[in-house]
Amino acid sequence: MENSWDSWLDQALQKLYSTKLIRTLRPIFMAPPSNGYLGNADKVLGNSMSEEHFETFDGIQPWDREAVEVEITESTFQKWMNEFSISGHEAFDVETHLDNKEGVSPRDVRKLILFSGNDYLGLSSHPMVRKAAAKAAQDHGMGPRGSALICGYTHYHRVLESSLASLKKKEDCLLCPTGFSANMAVMASVGNIASLLSVGRKPSKREKVAIFSDALNHASLIDGIRLVERHQEAVAFVYRHCDMIHLDGLLSSCEMEKKVVVSDSLFSMDGDFAPIAELVELRQKHNFLLVIDDAHGTLICGENGGGVAELCEAENYIDICIGTLSKAAGCHGGFIACSQKWKQLIQSRGRSFIFSTALPVPVAAAAHAAITVARKEKWRRKAIWSRVREFTSLTNMPVSSPIISLIIGNEESALLASRHMLKSGFHITAIRPPTVPSNSCRLRVTLSAAHTSDDVKALCNALFMCVDFSCANSITSSNLLNLNYVAHEETEDRAFLSQNDMLRAKL
Repeated sequence: MENSWDSWLDQALQKLYSTKLIRTLRPIFMAPPSNGYLGNADKVLGNSMSEEHFETFDGIQPWDREAVEVEITESTFQKWMNEFSISGHEAFDVETHLDNKEGVSPRDVRKLILFSGNDYLGLSSHPMVRKAAAKAAQDHGMGPRGSALICGYTHYHRVLESSLASLKKKEDCLLCPTGFSANMAVMASVGNIASLLSVGRKPSKREKVAIFSDALNHASLIDGIRLVERHQEAVAFVYRHCDMIHLDGLLSSCEMEKKVVVSDSLFSMDGDFAPIAELVELRQKHNFLLVIDDAHGTLICGENGGGVAELCEAENYIDICIGTLSKAAGCHGGFIACSQKWKQLIQSRGRSFIFSTALPVPVAAAAHAAITVARKEKWRRKAIWSRVREFTSLTNMPVSSPIISLIIGNEESALLASRHMLKSGFHITAIRPPTVPSNSCRLRVTLSAAHTSDDVKALCNALFMCVDFSCANSITSSNLLNLNYVAHEETEDRAFLSQNDMLRAKL
């Protein structure tokens, strides 16, 4: 289908070229030291970018447990139990014991099973990820520290981008320091097209970009949309969570030409999937730009870990796929998988990318190793979905992803449940406003390939003591006022939603 967005993107890039505002990356090659002071350490992986020396494993190993086992001091545990304010200084409790040569006895430390992290594949502790980071640090330190457009972009970053573009079946990829900054950069760049095409004046309402956002999208998407709205480059419309009938109505009623639909692929607080197939159908009907934040789906969904789009066989219909390296990759950073033209625009207009320091070289090397391991050790994806099935079987709760949202209700009840789980040996945090709407406070349980079947059984036994599974999922965020995804008590946020309210009144 002919895509007007291709034409608008070309015009925007031509404007940047004509005004000499296009920004380009300048990769720096960092050769390993040749003085041999590292001994055998620099032979651990040979060429740190090569896969020839990658050692992979057929099942869970002892080091995988480091991804899901944590320790806290007894004094910190007591403060958590009594809801005392914790400043962070408590982290030095153990160090103080060691400095005083007192040692730390088992009585002083509590071991907990972590069921609240996002290391879905347990890759943060993988030997190849560790070795890649260590070798890059030994060879180059933290690398040249600067923005990617000045001196912070190296061949380590380029190789990682290439591997992510391949994973997402996209032409190219742009690394960002965080997933938050990646979402901000995309929204800012999409909105900026309106300004670039309005030739030095504020775009008229018809020239602005219409952004349609799922009510439960991540805060970084919301903030990016707010930013371009306040720059008078876009108008935001919020559709009810995963409600394609509502979205279709909003799209049909909107007379603006430049339409964008943006959605999380796997929602971080509810654990449900966006209806990708239906979004693709609407894309063909309304010719909008489809932007997906696949932060929680990357590496865990699809045969090759390509994410929710691969799972739904919709990779060719996703125009821009945003993701993070801080979840299933077990590392840090964000990325934008897209066409080369979109990459040019985003690296030229995405302020959160332009004005941020690039990822440290050891982090880029570790992330590349994590992507490689995730592709080779397919048992990890199988393991995490086995844990999901086990949880479903034990609780009779319909669970569709490794993110399990156990909605409790009010804050006091959620905090009591969290303290019970802590006392039972499980690290699970109560999620409260403003992260979720009022009266939908919850325990957010996340499963990992590093968990065992016994971990899940023990978890469920403890949950049965504080959660009524017959009604824990009866209140869902989508049943509440979906516009709660912003603090709508604030005047500016009511204004943010006013355009959407007017459109809904017309339907």
